[in-house]
Order: sequence, then structure tokens, then C-alpha cells
Amino acid sequence: MEQPVHQLVQLAREAIREYLEKREILRLPDKLNQESRERHGVFVCLKEKGKLRGCIGTYEPVTSCVAEEVIQNAICAAIRDPRFMPVTLSGLKEIDISVDILNPPEPINSIHELDSKRYGVIVKSRGRCGLLLPDIEGVDTAEEQVEIAKEKAGIGPNEPVELFRFEVRRYG
Repeated sequence: MEQPVHQLVQLAREAIREYLEKREILRLPDKLNQESRERHGVFVCLKEKGKLRGCIGTYEPVTSCVAEEVIQNAICAAIRDPRFMPVTLSGLKEIDISVDILNPPEPINSIHELDSKRYGVIVKSRGRCGLLLPDIEGVDTAEEQVEIAKEKAGIGPNEPVELFRFEVRRYG
């Protein structure tokens, strides 16, 4: 039996559909559960046939609540991720959506305090910042996770970095 779709994943899909159909930002639903009213960073990731198709997010909240973060980041993942062509309305039905709600990042002193399946990582160096979510297919070690995050930020392999870790609640 198929699992019901989590309401934040449904909200992300509705936001993308509304934007693609009408070029309008979906209004916040009238009734929000406690989790949707909280303030957290949120990532929305899109996959097509198991392959990444877009992923945009915030590691700290920039809007009024999780639901609004989902709406904004879903639209951005669909049309503004520079790695991919924008999603089309007809292509939306082929897209699988996941929503990650991030707990606040905490500084760590060593890569040994990471677990790539449990924690996401943020690396910072001289004003540059890279992030990688936890439990990404093909990323099996903390070392791989940190290297990818550094590459995303344009941080060289031997540059010193500040490390932060965070946990997520993932839906979808």
C-alpha cells in the first residue's frame, strides 16, 4: 500500500504547479500544523528517474515559517537551479520531491564528529560557504561529504575551514 504524501511535499508540488501555470506565488494555506509554522532552514530537492533535477534551500530561515520556505525553495528548485533547465508543467508529473527541514547548525571541531548518513555539513572559509545534506546517495564518508561541500563553495582542498553539522527531518 502506498504511503500518503507528506503535506509539505504536497505544498512544494502545489507551489511549483501554481508558479508554472500562473506565474504566481502560492498563498500560504490557512491552516498550518505546528511544524509548518516553525522557523527553520528548508531544502527542496527534485529528482527525475532517480537523478537530481534541482535542489535549492536555506540553512537558516529567511521567511516567516517552514511552509513559506517550502513554497519559495520549491519554485527556485524548479526554475532557478543553475545546474538544470527549468522544470516544465508537463514534466512536473515525472518529478519526485523531497523536503528537508534543517535543525540549527552546530559548530564542530573535527571531521570525526560527522556521520555522512546522519548529519549534513556546512563548510566556511573566508566568506565562502558550502553545504551538503545528509544521507546523499553515493556519499559514504564524512571526508567525501566535506570535499563535495568545499568544491561547491570554491574552497581549495588544503584551505582551512570551519565545520558545522546539522540534522534534518526528511519527507518525500
